[in-house]
Order: sequence, then structure tokens, then C-alpha cells
Amino acid sequence: MSRLKLYLAPGTCALAVHIALHEADAGHELALVNFAASQQRSPEYLAVNPKGRVPALVTEQGVLTETPALLLYVAQLFPAAQLAPLDDLFALARMQECNNYLASTVHINHAHRPRASRWADEPEAIAGMQRKVAQNMTENFRYLEQTYLQNGPWVLGERYSVADGYLYTVGDWLASDGVDIRDFPAVYAHRERVLQRPAVQRALATAQLPKAS
Repeated sequence: MSRLKLYLAPGTCALAVHIALHEADAGHELALVNFAASQQRSPEYLAVNPKGRVPALVTEQGVLTETPALLLYVAQLFPAAQLAPLDDLFALARMQECNNYLASTVHINHAHRPRASRWADEPEAIAGMQRKVAQNMTENFRYLEQTYLQNGPWVLGERYSVADGYLYTVGDWLASDGVDIRDFPAVYAHRERVLQRPAVQRALATAQLPKAS
């Protein structure tokens, strides 16, 4: 099997895919994209992903993008790692339900703070969207806690999956959005469990841009 190459920017949702690759013990190359230097808009990166966003995963069949798609791809490519309930259609759909909620609702609500200019040009409109972020993220994580973390230590109960690394990744944005993760005891406990996993520690240790000298 050819080596995979993951394009990742620190602090982004691409970390969830990086965690999945480490959980699967998948040989891969990591390419760090410096958003502060606008590398995501460089011709070199746009040739990889014309969207100018991360993650992007280079495979022997081509480039894949979008976090839920990449998480499922890794889980299917390395079934022995048991990162998705591939033998249970309902549980698999439940995992995808959570992953798509994180991508389509929670991530978008978070993005209204640092990326409000995507949706408006007027300063007053941007400020209004940014003021709403903490409330929206609070509602989102209250829903996540009540829906996915009441029946076991992981999103799928007793079974760890790629959804757990994804939930951890998005939950790590709460502080910057003015929300205290400790307001959600089950989410906070889940975060601490995820952090104890060796694969997660390896992913975190390698997902940092080198410091300027």
C-alpha cells in the first residue's frame, strides 16, 4: 500500500484525521500548512486542494478532502484498527450522524468568530455574528453531550471510533469561542480520556509548525 500524505494546519479540524491515521498505525507523511503565512492560498497548495482548506489526503487513487469523508476512508482502509463499526449499519450511520453534525453545524458556528468575513462585509454584521458564537457553541455542545455521551465513555458507547478524535478536536476550540468546556462534564471527561490515548499524544506531538528561530 502506498504511503498517504496528509496536509494539516495546526489548530484545525485536520487534527481529527491525523489522530485517525495514528490510531490505525498508518504509515503517512505529514505536510504542515502555515495559515498565518497564507500557504493555503499558494499555487502549490491550490494544486492539491483548490478549496484552499485542510485537511487534504493524497492517496494512490487521488486527493480526498472533507473531514468526515477522510475519517471514514481511514477507518475502511485499515479495518483491523476498528475505528468504525463497519459491521453494524445503524452504528456506522450514527457515527456519521455525529461527524456530519460536527462538520456542518458546529464547525460553521465556530467559524463565524474567526471567519465572519465569509458571510458579511459590514463591520456591524460581522460583530453581530461574532457575539452569537458563544451561545451557539454552548447549545451545540449541550446537544452533543446529551445525545452522544450518555451511554458510555465514547460517542458510540463502549466502542471507540473516529468520531471521538473528531469531537475532541472540535471541543478544543471552545476556549477561543468564550465557552468553558467544564460546563459540559461528559464532554470534558471525554476529552481527558481521548488525551490519554497514545495515538492522540503522537498526533499532537507532530502537528505543530516549527518555531521561528
